[in-house]
Amino acid sequence: MYVTRILAGRSWIPLWKRKIPPYPVYVQGNPQNRIFLPMFWMKMVKPELKTPPDSVQFIVHPQMSRLDVKQYLEKIYKVPVLNVRTSMRQGKDITHPSDGHIITREDDYKVAFVQLSDGQTFEFPNIFIDKSPDEKDMELMHKVEARGKKKYERQYDRASLPPWFR
Repeated sequence: MYVTRILAGRSWIPLWKRKIPPYPVYVQGNPQNRIFLPMFWMKMVKPELKTPPDSVQFIVHPQMSRLDVKQYLEKIYKVPVLNVRTSMRQGKDITHPSDGHIITREDDYKVAFVQLSDGQTFEFPNIFIDKSPDEKDMELMHKVEARGKKKYERQYDRASLPPWFR
């Protein structure tokens, strides 16, 4: 079931929930169909566990297959790919902050594990090498977090009241 928003009399479906139209496999006369801007998307993520230097992890569009991921990387980014594995992951449960019961669940997503070929390696850059948080900054951050958490919990206790009355 898709979540839609009404915009100017039309319904709008978010990009990650849109269906990709099927690509024509054969057309009379066998013309070369070219897609310059595919509707698929890929997001590179840092793996939770330590992985070999020749493997990269992506969150991809749910309709992408292994072949789509491989061709996307090879044709658009010119990255040689040896192997691709995909798996569907279940979205995390969103719980009520004070009661602890499950309110809703995040959307499911697909993860692609890509193994690079020809001695290609990838390492995530450390962009925070020289920057370390000061004690004042950390204190201020903890105060703001505590204040926000307190306000958030207070609003959930009064969920039946309209927001302007809370």
